[in-house]
Amino acid sequence: MSNKRTLLSVLCASTLMLGLTACGGDKSTAGGEGASGAATGGTLDKIKQSGTIVLGYRDSSIPFSYIAGNPNQPEGYAHDLQMKVVEAVKQKLNLPDLKVRYNLVTSQNRIPLVSNGTVDIECGSTTNNKERQQQVDFSTGYFEVGGRLLTAKNSGIKDFSDLKGKKVVTTAGTTSERWLKQHATELGVGEVISAKDHAESFLMLQNGRAAAFMMDDILLAGEKSKAVDPNKWVIVGTPPIKEIYGCMLRKGDTGFKQVVDDAIKATYTSGEINQMYKKWFESPIPPKNINLNFPMSDDVKALIANPHDRDQ
Repeated sequence: MSNKRTLLSVLCASTLMLGLTACGGDKSTAGGEGASGAATGGTLDKIKQSGTIVLGYRDSSIPFSYIAGNPNQPEGYAHDLQMKVVEAVKQKLNLPDLKVRYNLVTSQNRIPLVSNGTVDIECGSTTNNKERQQQVDFSTGYFEVGGRLLTAKNSGIKDFSDLKGKKVVTTAGTTSERWLKQHATELGVGEVISAKDHAESFLMLQNGRAAAFMMDDILLAGEKSKAVDPNKWVIVGTPPIKEIYGCMLRKGDTGFKQVVDDAIKATYTSGEINQMYKKWFESPIPPKNINLNFPMSDDVKALIANPHDRDQ
């Protein structure tokens, strides 16, 4: 018995040295460590292992990322750029059958869902700013906007100085909300209302619960296009803030960011971006086939000519 015990002890000691657990009470496995390693790996590794890329999208950010007809299929200018990234990832990983899964995000949860890896990339109407750069990385920018006001033509509101005593709605979790709350007192705003999304913000304006809706000018144009009578509404005001949109990525993932940036820059260099812009900003778009008539600004032209991922 003594020899058998000695032999068993030697075998157990050898097993433990190899990192196995057959002789002990610990029920953890090597697979658990592998899963942890995958969780902390790069996005490209995650995509390769799963065979799926998860795209974050918005449901009402016209014309960047929104739902127009099929509830399971987003569309828009930013979504088209996002699909350019998908094609680049397919080539990079040699995965022609790469699956695409969509994950709806909101202004409030988009950053956490990118940070924790639930979403691999989010391309919508997200502003690149210094605060957000602490939590996520941004791709090369693809649009520059100014914060303005949407209001009824007969409201008497022409600029931000006309908001005194008025109720102003904006979308929760946006830079417009932050700016408006910071300057509400000096502007004399009667009340700042925060809606859950752009569609709800515009609904509050239409229902008379607010006199004006502050948001990025192009998003206001998108909401205006959905109105029963778009001519009833007007976009006014000198932009107090200018911002650049970019795709959000997990922070520090340089390998994936390189693929994303290269895909966007290639779309610029080829000139295809001009057709994409015309499709979404200067042509009839769904759901109502209304033309936003939003010509490319000098700022956007400069961004395309000299791509960068800075906030300004």
